[in-house]
Amino acid sequence: MNFLAHLLLSGAPATTPDYEDIVIGNFAAEAVRGRAQVQAYPETVQRGIRLHRFIDSFTDAHPVVRRTTARLRTAGLGKWAGVVADVGYDYLLARNFPEFHPTEPLPEFSQRLYALLHARREELPDRLQHMLHYMRRDDWLTGYAQPEGLERALHGLSRRVPSGGVLVTGAAAFLAEVEAYEADFREFWPELRVGIAQTTF
Repeated sequence: MNFLAHLLLSGAPATTPDYEDIVIGNFAAEAVRGRAQVQAYPETVQRGIRLHRFIDSFTDAHPVVRRTTARLRTAGLGKWAGVVADVGYDYLLARNFPEFHPTEPLPEFSQRLYALLHARREELPDRLQHMLHYMRRDDWLTGYAQPEGLERALHGLSRRVPSGGVLVTGAAAFLAEVEAYEADFREFWPELRVGIAQTTF
C-alpha cells in the first residue's frame, strides 16, 4: 500500500489513542531503518512504525495482492509489479474514497494530514521532510484519484529508483485491466482492515 492507504489506516482522531503519533510513525517508517532509528522515537510513534510494517508484510503476503502482481508481471512490469500494485491500489482507494471513508471528503482528509505532518516535520527523516514539501505543494493524495495522478506518481518513481524506467509504463498497464485490479482491491481491503483490528502494535 502507498501513502494514502497508510495514512487512512492510521485510524481517526476521535477514536484512535495517540492518533497523531501513530500517523507520524506510520509515515516516518518509509525511511526509518534499523532498531536504533526506531528506538529513537517515543513508544507511541514506534507503534505507528510497527503498524506500517504490518501493513506492508500483510499486503506482500496476501494471495489477492499476489494475484495482482502476477498479472502486472505478465504485463511487462517484472520486479516492479509490486510497486505498481501499491500505487495502483492508492488510485483505487482515492477514486472510491467516499465509499471507504464516508465521514470526510478526500480533499479535506488530505489537507488535514498535510497540516499534521507539516507541523511535526522535524520528527521525520530528512528525506521525508524534503518529499513532504512536494507532496503537500502538489497535493499528491488528492491527485491519486485521477489517472493522471497515477501516471505522475509512477513517472516520479521511475526517475528516483535505479533501473526503474519500466515504471513509466505502469499506469497504462494498470489502467488497461483496471476492472480486474479493482475487484482484487475490493476483496483485499476489508481483509487488511480486519487484520489490523486483530493485531496489537
